[in-house]
Amino acid sequence: MKLLLLGGNGQVGWQLRRSLAPVGDVIALDRDSGGDLLKPDAVAAKIRELRPDAVVNAAAYTAVDRAEDEPDLAYAINGHACDVLAAATAECGSWLVHYSTDYVYRGDGSRAWVETDACDPLGVYGKSKLAGDRAVVRNAKHLIFRTCWVFDSWGGNFLKSIVRAATQRDELKVVSDQWGAPTRAATIADVTAHALGQVLRNATETSRCGIYHLAARGETNWNEYARLAIDEAARRGVAVRASGDKIRPIPAAEYGARAPRPANSRLDTTRLRTTFGLNLPSWQEGVRAVVAELAQSPAFPAAAKEK
Repeated sequence: MKLLLLGGNGQVGWQLRRSLAPVGDVIALDRDSGGDLLKPDAVAAKIRELRPDAVVNAAAYTAVDRAEDEPDLAYAINGHACDVLAAATAECGSWLVHYSTDYVYRGDGSRAWVETDACDPLGVYGKSKLAGDRAVVRNAKHLIFRTCWVFDSWGGNFLKSIVRAATQRDELKVVSDQWGAPTRAATIADVTAHALGQVLRNATETSRCGIYHLAARGETNWNEYARLAIDEAARRGVAVRASGDKIRPIPAAEYGARAPRPANSRLDTTRLRTTFGLNLPSWQEGVRAVVAELAQSPAFPAAAKEK
């Protein structure tokens, strides 16, 4: 099997390099090596040249707030480029794997979203990602994984930022009225490899194509998430100044982000689990594992040990 990975240096892409290796030969491209989605025709030409069994698109525009000021760029990467990818992969008979987001939903209520719920994005980022979803499905052989609150030890994310902030400040304010499931990039990559491996065993079978929610088990809010991460970091020997009980809960309105965020990012993963026969780890398990890795990094100061 030949697999073409786009966005190979991102959080998910970095983990996909590992997880996809048992599935097939992975050709990983990033923006500087021929995988620039601002040059989609060149990427399409590469697809036609390589004729891979599957293209896994882990590249995206993810600057949620900045997208409000540069919508053309967000739509070019998240929307138009996906249209070109769908056409090229369909022409070559390749599967197209793509990653979407909870931001395609309005984010109200408290019920976990299912894949058949109506999409009604609040901001430019979510609208541009929805445009990409609608483009990808034009290739009948597609898998779209909608996920939320992605983190890992690689790349920039909330978990790393909040632990670092806790080493520098005595008190922190973190939003407590937005709910979801922190999902490790490694989990996303492992599920992708599991699902893609299944569909590639019968490449002409498309009954399992479609959109799937992919998120860790359970739910929390950003404040509870921060508390667990910081307390775990302290337990692992990181010199935190703001312990978990110093993380003050605030409403999202007080945080004042440029772009609107969904208050409810809960994703029902029933379809994914039943279709591909898998279990998903809890969000706490992923957080603890990544914090354990971060605690070994020189970027996070170690607490003084008692003599």
